[in-house]
Amino acid sequence: MELVIARNPDPDSTLPYLLHVPLGPDGLVFRTKDTWPRTSALYCHPVEPSEWPDQPDVIERVRLTSCTRRGAAIDVVADRGREQRSQIVFTRGRGRQMVFWQSPRTRKQARPDVRTPTARAGGLVELEIVVDAHERYPYTFTGQQVRTVRRGLRCGDYAVTHDEQVVGVVERKSLPDLVSSLLSGRLRFALGELAAAPRAAVVVEDRYSRIFRLDRVRPAVVADGLAELHITYPGVPILFCETRKLAEEWTYRYLAAAHLRAQTESVAAARIGLPEPVVTDSNDHEPTPEPSVAEIRAWARAAGFTVSDRGRLRPEIRQAWRDAPPRTP
Repeated sequence: MELVIARNPDPDSTLPYLLHVPLGPDGLVFRTKDTWPRTSALYCHPVEPSEWPDQPDVIERVRLTSCTRRGAAIDVVADRGREQRSQIVFTRGRGRQMVFWQSPRTRKQARPDVRTPTARAGGLVELEIVVDAHERYPYTFTGQQVRTVRRGLRCGDYAVTHDEQVVGVVERKSLPDLVSSLLSGRLRFALGELAAAPRAAVVVEDRYSRIFRLDRVRPAVVADGLAELHITYPGVPILFCETRKLAEEWTYRYLAAAHLRAQTESVAAARIGLPEPVVTDSNDHEPTPEPSVAEIRAWARAAGFTVSDRGRLRPEIRQAWRDAPPRTP
């Protein structure tokens, strides 16, 4: 009993290999893209047994100790020292039947079997987390020493406070919400608000690799948009956490670290005789008003620059205004 992998004689096919599984009277034949699921599950396209060539260009013959169908999967056990076990799974996706060839390693990568720790973050006996009142299905932080409070937040979905000031914020996103908000421009405005917080982050309940499996939008557009936002707002990381459970765990650890840092900053400032850092959020901060063109033109002439009486100021004049020492009113 052998599992046979041969080259696909069809030059126009995107799946370069044929897989012959010794099950049934004539066996099962699939087109696939590799000879074994080593790094990821392999998509297999089922074809008629007659498509197996009379003189196949065999790449590999794998001797099997077992090949048994169990429900919607075929268990394949190879007779060799490593890479022995694999499964051919029949499932449905995108409204049609699909077949995947997977190994224990690739299955674990697709659905990580991890147990989140129950140790308290930073040794905190209890952490109060503010949950935005508009959050429909909020994290419960089950298993952690957390007390949640529901009230409106000016930005983000979860926050921690110190001395009644917000010191850490996390915005939660599913992958569809992330993509739609990125394409509509809402994500850029949200990151602008988060950037005004002392510490902020965006957590995504999915893997980054799922971006490149999107079918209703070009994956490159999403990847480029996220990269541009990382550059524009380097202080607001966008973290992909694979699952909702892992995203909840990361949110708890991040907010606990922000709370502890706010405490230590206040203590350090008091010990060295400095005023405590003032924490503001986006709506409490009023930006410095931009000077008028007339003011900059008058300053430039006093500083020895040649400027016109009308029209726009040259970029180097505005940059010189910004680089000049603070002006006394």
